[in-house]
Amino acid sequence: MALVDLIMPKMGESIMEATILKWLKQPGDAVKQDETVLEIATDKVDSEVPSTAEGVIEEILFNVNDVVPIGTVIARVRTNAEVKPVSIATPIQPQASAYKREEEHVYSGNGNGKQSSITANRFYSPLVLNIATSEGISLSELEKIPGSGNEGRVTKKDILQYVSSKGGAKQEASYKVQEYKAQEVPVISRSSTIEQQPTISYGGNVEIIEMDRMRKLIADHMVRSKHTSPHVTSFTEADVTNLVLWREKVKKEFEQREGTKITFTPLFIEAVIRCIKKYPIINSSVDGDKIIIKKDIHIGMATALPSGNLIVPVIKNADQLNLVGLSKQVNGLADNARNNKLRPEDTQGGTFTLTNVGTFGSLMGTPIINQPQVAILAVGAIKKRPVVIETSQGDSIAIRHMMYLSLSYDHRIVDGSIGATFLTAVANELQNFNPQRDF
Repeated sequence: MALVDLIMPKMGESIMEATILKWLKQPGDAVKQDETVLEIATDKVDSEVPSTAEGVIEEILFNVNDVVPIGTVIARVRTNAEVKPVSIATPIQPQASAYKREEEHVYSGNGNGKQSSITANRFYSPLVLNIATSEGISLSELEKIPGSGNEGRVTKKDILQYVSSKGGAKQEASYKVQEYKAQEVPVISRSSTIEQQPTISYGGNVEIIEMDRMRKLIADHMVRSKHTSPHVTSFTEADVTNLVLWREKVKKEFEQREGTKITFTPLFIEAVIRCIKKYPIINSSVDGDKIIIKKDIHIGMATALPSGNLIVPVIKNADQLNLVGLSKQVNGLADNARNNKLRPEDTQGGTFTLTNVGTFGSLMGTPIINQPQVAILAVGAIKKRPVVIETSQGDSIAIRHMMYLSLSYDHRIVDGSIGATFLTAVANELQNFNPQRDF
């Protein structure tokens, strides 16, 4: 008989931890290979973790709602064993573990509201990484710290001595890790992602509703984005009459021929892609004092869920798709989002985000940047309005389909001239839509 470790799997680039939502198996239960053992959630999407071996669940190492780093042993399966009940007489305790993070990025806020990133090829414990990101210690600095641990590994004592020697003002107690030894896995309550407020008594006739898990994650993400990026929002409007009339003319034939509906979203994305190629700084991110311009164009599209929450599935390599391909991707991802069928990779790697605030009747909005991106475009509701039309024969007033667009951008690297120029370029693409085009 042998014990097989069940590991918290890697769920996608930049995801370093997951929350345990539900254990579907308990100690003593039989489990088949690839059978689901537990349900987990990241800050992007929910998922299931299958067993990597057939046998009996020997022990479970973490509780529901524990936040567990990737690569950590979360349960053990005894292979070639008879099914027999196993009782747990003592509370479950987190197990000591350390793991190697290879070519992964850790984005976490520090005391100044900034974000830092560490790409590690060296062996570091989660505790050491946590202290490094809290103190804004770069990878190059971390690699230069001499380690006193096994095989030269950096311990908690080593990194705190380094922080102290460089004049760091934070005391060891500020990390709230005295109870953990070096290389232990900290178990974090997900509720800690939002600062706890003192109990308040509410007068009058009120209803108190607890935030669900996703609402808490969204709130945390939005606050961190505002703390990270100095937001500026520019506005413009576009006459989209040709686009609206063309879609109305072809939508039935499009659905019959391609087997999917054509909405406005893929048409907007098409225009955005053409403008990103003209102004690539919009398709970038910030890493310290470096600007990382992304050559791949992965467009995120904000999608409302039936619960009222928001998720942003990503169309990978959107610039390589024609209108039919974009339409199928948009509709497929939107349907999967509404039916909770998105995979972890479906929400990863976005380089620019589009949000349609007009879906619910808003004329315009001031969207918050989806970190670590540097810009997000909001399109408002399309409304008929009387506007002045300039022609070679003179000006006239006509009823046109008009739409407001707004672009929020990170003023650290996107100046007003670039932001406004990009936004105007998108509006021009939509206004100059060819009503004779094919699909």
